[in-house]
Amino acid sequence: MSNKILVTYASRTGATAGVAEAIAKTLAENGAEVDVYPMQEVFNLTPYHAVIAGSAVQNRQWLPEAMQFIRTHQTELNRKPFAMFSVCMTLAMRDGEKYRPQIAEWLAPVRALVHPVSEALFAGILDIRKIPSFSDRLKFRLSVASGVWSEGDHRDWNAIRDWANGLKGTIV
Repeated sequence: MSNKILVTYASRTGATAGVAEAIAKTLAENGAEVDVYPMQEVFNLTPYHAVIAGSAVQNRQWLPEAMQFIRTHQTELNRKPFAMFSVCMTLAMRDGEKYRPQIAEWLAPVRALVHPVSEALFAGILDIRKIPSFSDRLKFRLSVASGVWSEGDHRDWNAIRDWANGLKGTIV
């Protein structure tokens, strides 16, 4: 087995993919050999020493394809160093940080299957044009108008890099 690290993700609008790319770039800058793939493109974990998996959080849970990835590879993920990250727009709400413990509880179904050595939770991007449902777009527009949300990129690149750097000694 090599020392190669897999960073894999499930994303709807690209925010989680961007976080995965930033994590991989940080690890590579620290000398790690890293592959980055969407979860639907990963079929074999054998080439990897460690795995970092991330998903967008929608409706208080990881995306279905992310949960399927975890179930499919559960045995192998529990034998390797494994870390997980989640991208959740609830953190971008006004006073969103107060919801961090609650959001962490939404991830209990993932933790019931695998045991990460590290976890991270990041805000994402609110781009109302990318929300597929008309009724959901309308709800977000009303929420933005009332000041609950603001459109834009809410990812904290420093926090993302800091978390990736902190994986030294656990994953790397």
